[in-house]
Amino acid sequence: MTQPQRKARKVAVVGVSLSDCGRVDEATPYALHAQAARRALADSGLTREVVDGFASAGLGTLAPIEVAEYLGLQPTWVDSTSVGGSTWEVMAAHAADAIAAGHANAVLLVYGSTARADIKAGRRTGNLSFGARGPLQFEVPYGHSLIAKYAMAARRHMIEYGTTIEQLASVAVQARANAALNPDAMFRDPITVEDVLSGPMIADPFTKLHCCIRSDGGAAVLLAAEEYVRDCRTPPVWILGTGEHVSHTTMSEWPDFTVSPAAVSGKLAFARAGVRPEEVDVAQLYDAFTYMTLVTLEDLGFCKKGEGGAFAEKGRLLVGGDLPVNTDGGGLSAQHPGMRGLLLLVEAVRQLRGEAGARQVRRRDGELPRLAVASGTGGWFCSSGTVVLGRG
Repeated sequence: MTQPQRKARKVAVVGVSLSDCGRVDEATPYALHAQAARRALADSGLTREVVDGFASAGLGTLAPIEVAEYLGLQPTWVDSTSVGGSTWEVMAAHAADAIAAGHANAVLLVYGSTARADIKAGRRTGNLSFGARGPLQFEVPYGHSLIAKYAMAARRHMIEYGTTIEQLASVAVQARANAALNPDAMFRDPITVEDVLSGPMIADPFTKLHCCIRSDGGAAVLLAAEEYVRDCRTPPVWILGTGEHVSHTTMSEWPDFTVSPAAVSGKLAFARAGVRPEEVDVAQLYDAFTYMTLVTLEDLGFCKKGEGGAFAEKGRLLVGGDLPVNTDGGGLSAQHPGMRGLLLLVEAVRQLRGEAGARQVRRRDGELPRLAVASGTGGWFCSSGTVVLGRG
């Protein structure tokens, strides 16, 4: 006998939080997970008993089972997808699908890292590559480090479209200007294009300020079915559409260095949300390097391919600009604790709720933003997850 189909439930983000971030020398990654989780639950007004889904990656031998145990949770839905910085947008997509289908009611996404503190204390060293096994064995012996891959892609874009180093530098300058409005940002002093260009060379064409900072910190996001919204402390931010895509690991399998997987994940997310890029009020984009911001703007459809440099250099990315991007200062100036994707969702939700303080974005009519997009990137443009969120 055919069973009647259940109507898909709407899904909302009902709680968000950061753990302590920046310079956190005395906490463990587990403690940062717990701190962020407690704060997100408090933000939602719900109790831990409603949480029946859990998603985490990057910590523990049996991630996320160890973290769930540490938090005292025994979920009946779990996700440990790990695709780099886009992990959290992809997990949010999976969680939203599970809740909509009735496989879970409330899913907690949590992340925490002491990447900075571990290096300072000598517990680990900086990573030059992700390893030398599998397909990567054909690149690592030649010194093809993570940052070199991004640098090569940026140089390709410069050659192909005439993008200038000054245009790339302007992305860092605007991120720092936004960070100046964020009391929790690690670096808030203003910088100029000349400051970026004159810094020490890391990987041509990237100088130091083209590259993200290294911080400690974590975040948590709680998603819940629509029937839980009435019990929440804060207004809901709805998941309107999501998309995910993986592209390559080896550079030889990347068809075009100037196109990121956001070109696919973004198109899917906007189509499923039923909105157009030009309707978006604020964007949170993964920015481990300035080029990531520029090419993601193009691939999400905010400007045409090859026009990202001209789009970014005119101050459009500032809190008061045409398309405010990385309003907390991004990974270039605010926080970057390893995998930053979950922090993008936190900032997007805070902007839609009107909780961003001095960096709060307003529409031209003075109203709060109605639509936001969070797009994470993993590896060296290997994966992308895009989430479109709406208020009201």
